[in-house]
Amino acid sequence: MIVGFIGLGTMGSNAARNVRRAGFEMIVHDIRPEAVERQLEPGVSAGSSPADVLARADVTVTMVFGPKEVEQVVRGADGFLSAHCKGKYWIDMTTSSPKLMRALAADFEAMGGHAIDAPVTGSVDAAIRGDMPMFVGGEDAAIEHVRPVIEAMGQLRKVGRYGNGYVAKLVNNQLWKVHAAAIGEAMVTAKLAGLDPLTWWNVMKGGAADSFVMSHDVPSIFAGHYDPSFPIALCLKDLSLIKELMDEVGTRNELTAATHARFREAGERYGSGAGEMTVCRVIEDDAGIDLRVAGDWVKPWEVTHGLAGTKSGS
Repeated sequence: MIVGFIGLGTMGSNAARNVRRAGFEMIVHDIRPEAVERQLEPGVSAGSSPADVLARADVTVTMVFGPKEVEQVVRGADGFLSAHCKGKYWIDMTTSSPKLMRALAADFEAMGGHAIDAPVTGSVDAAIRGDMPMFVGGEDAAIEHVRPVIEAMGQLRKVGRYGNGYVAKLVNNQLWKVHAAAIGEAMVTAKLAGLDPLTWWNVMKGGAADSFVMSHDVPSIFAGHYDPSFPIALCLKDLSLIKELMDEVGTRNELTAATHARFREAGERYGSGAGEMTVCRVIEDDAGIDLRVAGDWVKPWEVTHGLAGTKSGS
């Protein structure tokens, strides 16, 4: 199979490299020429537009910022629907609106294509290693056809019909963001009450308070960079999509709303490009303390293998 890849940001660029490492010939496209240039090597060529990529590839992967961008890829003047879609496979990995994406997939399939949704979880280090958990929705036959491409990028986790992957991703990120905001309050409380931050972190892991955020993201607070590989802008985009979904289904959302407000506050104070865990810096700064811990903390975007969030020599 020839694989197209559209969207070469922090996550997409690393996912695309893993597809190439798996031996697939590729056509890549991004609105930023420099992002395309960084991918070019023998076996990888540049596509001039989404339509061009779709026309030249058997399977096309998209991983763009959000709903507006993926709709442009599909319905834009040089988007998928302006090309020949019959027999083409489209894997979308964007964090997006289930309602919109089901409509886009219906348009694509009406023209003879096959749509699979496969949003990812984990962090940039998982994208680098190629072991991102992927929430995969769609027809079984379509999923099996593209399984080698998906497994080149991560772990395939089936969630049922098309669109369920977006739902799984949004509620996954809902819990992730709530945990991130809550951890800041807990860490500052513990330090002010006399518990050393590193000791606190070590004794929390493995207990009832443990989570991916606890084990993976707390070291970015210790290091003081707050993980800029996933900026506040993306957190706010995800939280807006989560609110939209919760409003659609009509469920209570007080905890999520409070988390959304805290992330907005972090964005206002530190800028939309600040790292996701600056949501905890809000509490640090208001308390007049910091949570730095000396040590050579591994940066997620520098990982090539093994686990991020570990202290060298420990």
